[in-house]
Amino acid sequence: MRLLGGGSPGVGQHRRPSYTTHGPPLSYYPVGSTEEGGSRRIPCPLDPKHTVSENKLEKHLKKCNSREKEKPVYYVENINSGSADGETLHQVSLSERSRTELQSLLDKLKTAVTGLQCDVEDSVLSHPVLQEELNNPKNGDSAHKHLKQQSSLLGHLEALGLLGRGRCFVEFGAGRGKLSHWIHEALKTRDHLQTCDDLQLLLVERCSTRFKVDGKHQDTGVQFERLQVDIQHLDLSKVQLLRQRRLPLVGVGKHLCGAATDLALRCLLETPGLSEEGEPPPKRLKTSESADAAALLESSPGSDSGPGSDSGPGPDSGPGPVLGLAVALCCHHRCEWRHYVGQQFFLQNGLGAADFSAFCRMSSWATCGLRPTNRDGPPQGGTNQRGDVEEHDLAEGTDAVSGFLLADEREQVGRLCKRLIDGGRLDFLKTKGFDSKLTRYVNSQVTLENVLLTAVPSN
Repeated sequence: MRLLGGGSPGVGQHRRPSYTTHGPPLSYYPVGSTEEGGSRRIPCPLDPKHTVSENKLEKHLKKCNSREKEKPVYYVENINSGSADGETLHQVSLSERSRTELQSLLDKLKTAVTGLQCDVEDSVLSHPVLQEELNNPKNGDSAHKHLKQQSSLLGHLEALGLLGRGRCFVEFGAGRGKLSHWIHEALKTRDHLQTCDDLQLLLVERCSTRFKVDGKHQDTGVQFERLQVDIQHLDLSKVQLLRQRRLPLVGVGKHLCGAATDLALRCLLETPGLSEEGEPPPKRLKTSESADAAALLESSPGSDSGPGSDSGPGPDSGPGPVLGLAVALCCHHRCEWRHYVGQQFFLQNGLGAADFSAFCRMSSWATCGLRPTNRDGPPQGGTNQRGDVEEHDLAEGTDAVSGFLLADEREQVGRLCKRLIDGGRLDFLKTKGFDSKLTRYVNSQVTLENVLLTAVPSN
């Protein structure tokens, strides 16, 4: 099989599809082409990314992987969406606004951030479990950047006392599951896990994902489980894995785009049954205190089974309490007012849904302004030379406003918008009994979306 670009397959190199002597797979036939039998290829109505023979459509719809499947027990529609009450927004792009409107928004922003802690601390950490992979010359530039982010995330979990046994890590927006993989590797290396009773990893991803790494850990004695569900509809209290041992929960995520961060916060902290009503979050344990899973279970509020108990929690018991979270933020321009957890924070500052929508759009200036095509003056090229857009969606071109402020000023405004939106999230976590903070966990050469939201129960 010939390789594109020569050499062994690696980053940026792809194998050609291996066709049989009978031609390419049917899904490779373009729309409108005709098969040998004369049947026309049409887009699948369930997923237009692939095509199907027109005379076999009915049969295909019954087995297509994109067909609607029976909803699992933990699927509760819109449980984490937030209230649908309130004003209906008419979306207005920034390019449609007058200079007067833009200046008014800027004045509101400056007033709202007055007294707000907008400075974000630099704290680039690392974890030794990734060092060998970071030094591996076979990893390309993109893979190396992801490893740096994962290493710093694990370093922050360690510093907060969250990286240990006796808990369940819930990875939101898990993708291939690399973050959970490294959490497992870190704990396996240090604590030599032998049983599945003291560590669980729950991966939440709404899309069907190829090349998942969690499948490699099915025989390691640790409980890995993947849920293919939108966070918007996930009721953690009904996930059977979490009800078995009631281990304390640690929420993690590497780049939860836009509203996904708010959905994850609601999922963790507003799901009925995650803790008793009125019960404060559990006291944060030091890393040294987490070596014994049984001791940690005994110290968790609501835990009714000791290490010697054979019965464990009853079938009607819910998940354990939330021990903390570490989530890398991104794509504030994709936030939505209905899902946003900081609505009260905005309202208390004299701002509403329309202002929030505008600030979300303006937040894209913090990163889009760094691309050559958006700089003042003639563009130097049509691509992002820094390569740090990663897998995230770019903001709409209609939110680019030429002639209003200099590029550096727009970038600063974009950062202020992000901090204001995140300020509402910090306020929400405070009302839930958590101490939270924002940290730049990697430098901007690794990714422009380099802010980490962490939270632990208030002492």
